[in-house]
Amino acid sequence: MRLAQTAAGQARAAGEVPVGAVLVRGNEVIATGFNHPIGAHDPSAHAEMAALRAGAQALGNYRLPGCELYVTLEPCLMCAGAIMHARIARVVFGAHDPKTGACGSVVDAFANEQLNHHTNVSGGVLADECGEALRSFFADRRRASREARRAARAQTGDEAHTQTGAAGPDETAG
Repeated sequence: MRLAQTAAGQARAAGEVPVGAVLVRGNEVIATGFNHPIGAHDPSAHAEMAALRAGAQALGNYRLPGCELYVTLEPCLMCAGAIMHARIARVVFGAHDPKTGACGSVVDAFANEQLNHHTNVSGGVLADECGEALRSFFADRRRASREARRAARAQTGDEAHTQTGAAGPDETAG
């Protein structure tokens, strides 16, 4: 999971939601991936999808039996489907995702008995650390957005003041 957190840091550095994933078989790291849908202009560029794609290329097979996927955030339904199609043996995730989680938070795609592949799932591994990385990212993003709005309002106010020649609240007319 620590390697997945490192990958999540790469996503954050790129301005993306900090989610990272690592594909492992035995004691060997096969592939890593991080969220990059904004930069890639690709709604499927989630960390899990990137790790699965890289792993399939590395192993020369779209099926990845015997592999485990470690991801910092509970996979969404799209990623859960890809995980099943790849025949991943086990998924280990950090933080639960109460909005889109498909491992039990919103839906549990892996509990459906009708599906032909069953992946073992373990959640909550380093959950506090993984969750804090996401919380701090969104807090920073909200703060930056507020500052940008404040700067835009100040700029608009300065422009209005310059255009009218009126004194501002801290200035005297003269």
